[in-house]
Amino acid sequence: MSTTSLQTIGAIKSYHHQAQHLVKNYLLADPFIPYTSVLTGIFLCKVVYDLCHFISNSHSKTYIILTKIQRIEWNNRGISTVHAIFISALSLYFVFWSDLFSDRWHNDLVVFRSSRLSSLGLGISIGYFLADLGMIFWKYPSLGGIEYIVHHSLSGVAVAYSLFSGEGQLYTYMVLISEITTPEINLRWYLDTAGMKKSMAYVINGVFIFLVWLVARILLFIYMFYHVYLHYNQVMKMHIFGYVLVFGVPAALGVMNLIWFGKIVRGVKKTLAKRCEC
Repeated sequence: MSTTSLQTIGAIKSYHHQAQHLVKNYLLADPFIPYTSVLTGIFLCKVVYDLCHFISNSHSKTYIILTKIQRIEWNNRGISTVHAIFISALSLYFVFWSDLFSDRWHNDLVVFRSSRLSSLGLGISIGYFLADLGMIFWKYPSLGGIEYIVHHSLSGVAVAYSLFSGEGQLYTYMVLISEITTPEINLRWYLDTAGMKKSMAYVINGVFIFLVWLVARILLFIYMFYHVYLHYNQVMKMHIFGYVLVFGVPAALGVMNLIWFGKIVRGVKKTLAKRCEC
């Protein structure tokens, strides 16, 4: 092996060790996680946006004929889909499979538990909410009306408090499971934009939205409040702001979820009625 090759390998290993040192001692160091994770979330939104544009422009016949604002929404929905898949999977893990918030393996209060991974996930989610809010304000009201601003603002404040204080991360992740409905909502928009509103895929997706919404945004919220009731003696020990957020944000989002659910039910009925007439 030549001297040049050995020098190249040595340089690569050196950069590798430096990168590991940077990630371990700065990016994932406890004091820096809240800040680096938020910046990472914003950066990843930009990366996903550009990837959506590149892939869609190369492989989608529909994307090419869209207007400028439709292309922006197309790419923006790609960001929300990726974020939803990531955060809902992470939330399901922490709420139902991880031992971090389990009553069986810990003696300390569940409302004060957190980890590097749980904080990292919340920070990335905050980065998404900030980026999406920026897009909504930039193109208001093309990418969403006041209800989206209220939803993102409430969610962002609650997630940010949970991240920076370390309080109530379990309940934050319970609420974030509701993001699992986002890919189906976005798929509905994509099918409609592609002229497939009368397709069977559109109907099946509509029924799936109804079922997932019922479980993730209605029943799961009821379960969350039941969990709060069982651990109310711990919730009372949170800071007053955190205490208010635990009850106020899920309640406000729950009301919005019920209003949207009513629209979903009416939409499913209307779609199925048309299919039956045919």
